[in-house]
Amino acid sequence: MRLNIVKNGLKNMAAWIVSIITLAPLLLIVINSLKDKTQASSMGFDLPKQLHFENFLVVIEKGKLIRSLLNSLFYTGASTILCILLAAMAAYIYARNRSRWNRFFYYFLILGIAIPINYFTLTKMMQMTHLMNTQIGIIILYAVVQLPFSVFILYGFVGTVPKELDESGIIDGCGPLKLFFSIIFPLLMPAVVTTFILAFINSWNEFLLPLYFLNNAKQWPMTLSVYNFFGQYQMDWNLVSADIVMTCLPAVILYLLGQRYIISGMTSGSVKG
Repeated sequence: MRLNIVKNGLKNMAAWIVSIITLAPLLLIVINSLKDKTQASSMGFDLPKQLHFENFLVVIEKGKLIRSLLNSLFYTGASTILCILLAAMAAYIYARNRSRWNRFFYYFLILGIAIPINYFTLTKMMQMTHLMNTQIGIIILYAVVQLPFSVFILYGFVGTVPKELDESGIIDGCGPLKLFFSIIFPLLMPAVVTTFILAFINSWNEFLLPLYFLNNAKQWPMTLSVYNFFGQYQMDWNLVSADIVMTCLPAVILYLLGQRYIISGMTSGSVKG
């Protein structure tokens, strides 16, 4: 009994330590985003003497964040929807028709989860397809990068959908597309929501792809705007902190709203695959 109490106490202590270490950088940024320039220069955890919410207005005006925010929403939203559609269709085919070739292509595809991006060959491909420095090019890149993990999650969930539903749909006269979008896709919604949230957050935080493949500042997403803003105002840590807070805020809100779907969806995908 006493041994269990000690074990639980150690586990709770370890959880608190990990939580504090994880939250410390975010807390540091939030606190310093509300200070004036002089107090924020030390980047400490001391509370602001006076709250300076005007830092956020200055950042929006000088950092041109409205345009970057719209760019990020466009890139992230379009790429996530494209990724979900492709991943759901691929997962459905791989899970329903487990032939030798389909299993090979499935495992080949999910290798992308572990294999790093080769930027040299990717640059050549972007140049050959004339997608370099274009918005459609960055949307395709975002979608493709998130595709392996999305297929992995959805593949396991498709296995829980009874095959009898396919046969019933075909008997009722459904074609392949109508069968998938009218019957199968709605049943995948828990895993689709999980995949959507994860793909959206990962695409929102993407930094290297727009850095390499978007040269026009008017097309930059939020992550590149923060990088550029830091270069211009690196002595104004209060403004830099406010800029980072505004960039992180949409992803944090989306994660908090959908965290229970993330846990349930990832568990289904990893266990039943």
